[in-house]
Amino acid sequence: MTSLLPFTPPIVKRLLGWKRSTDDDDKWAEKAVKSLVKKLKKTGGLEELERAITNPGIPTKCVTIPRSLDGRLQVSHRKGLPHVIYCRLWRWPDLQSHHELRPIESCDYAFSLKKDEVCVNPFHYQRVETPDAQPVQYTEPVHWCQISYYEMNTRVGESFYAAKPSLTVDGFTDPSGSDRFCLGLLSNINRNPQIEMTRKHIGKGVRLYYIGGEVFAECLSDSSIFVQSPNCNQRYGWHPATVCKIPPGCNLKIFNNQEFAQLLSQSVNQGFEAVYALTRMCTIRMSFVKGWGAEYRRQTVTSTPCWIELHLNGPLQWLDKVLTQMGSPSTHCSSMS
Repeated sequence: MTSLLPFTPPIVKRLLGWKRSTDDDDKWAEKAVKSLVKKLKKTGGLEELERAITNPGIPTKCVTIPRSLDGRLQVSHRKGLPHVIYCRLWRWPDLQSHHELRPIESCDYAFSLKKDEVCVNPFHYQRVETPDAQPVQYTEPVHWCQISYYEMNTRVGESFYAAKPSLTVDGFTDPSGSDRFCLGLLSNINRNPQIEMTRKHIGKGVRLYYIGGEVFAECLSDSSIFVQSPNCNQRYGWHPATVCKIPPGCNLKIFNNQEFAQLLSQSVNQGFEAVYALTRMCTIRMSFVKGWGAEYRRQTVTSTPCWIELHLNGPLQWLDKVLTQMGSPSTHCSSMS
């Protein structure tokens, strides 16, 4: 009697028979091969793949699958670059990242060419020795953050540089000190009545703390403040653009260096662009009194009357050092990009 349980097709069994990987997760390897077989059935590349794997010395054609939006392929719960996954499976079990691979000259769809199709023929890539990159240490800057104040889309006044671990941003007219950024004294000739009214409600504003590699925002005002922190949104699995409301007397952890360090080490394996994309995590936007985003009438922060932007200098300088060590990106960056 035949079993009705999902069975492994003969082609998958044959391809798995050539697996070089010492990975204990055989189920995952089977899923990776099944996923590839399914894609190649549509393009007719299965025979070419089997020929490449079973006759390593014979030249074979490109075996391609469609490139995903972020270039990665998800198999079960893991994501990785497709050519790395299949080179690790059938050639080099100890392969760590795509930096160790170089396509052969005759490969027309190499991953690095960024075409709509990606070649996953493991014999279309060569292994290259990568120089051991020295880990880039995080160093604490003199000023942990820089704060700029805006009214709608206009920057108002000079930036504030925070050296002390605790500071307040408030609406009063006292002169600013090393632990206090007062917005009340700042003038703007284009200020309209709505901005004037909002400024009156800033009051005691917000207190920012930087303790043990974590940044917190506490609402001291009688009106709520609204925060957009990509780092915080990542922690809770929210959309990167989510805006959080912090009611009076409440606080929120808006950045965590440890989480950022983990993201950075993951991104280094994905290349220059993935690391560069983390720069947006180092900027936090915060509006007083009026919210913005999907839940509000105002869609963008530049349509809120009074808001501030925090640049976290430590993580930004860290990123800069890592990017310098990684060298130039594989796609040309211009001032337009």
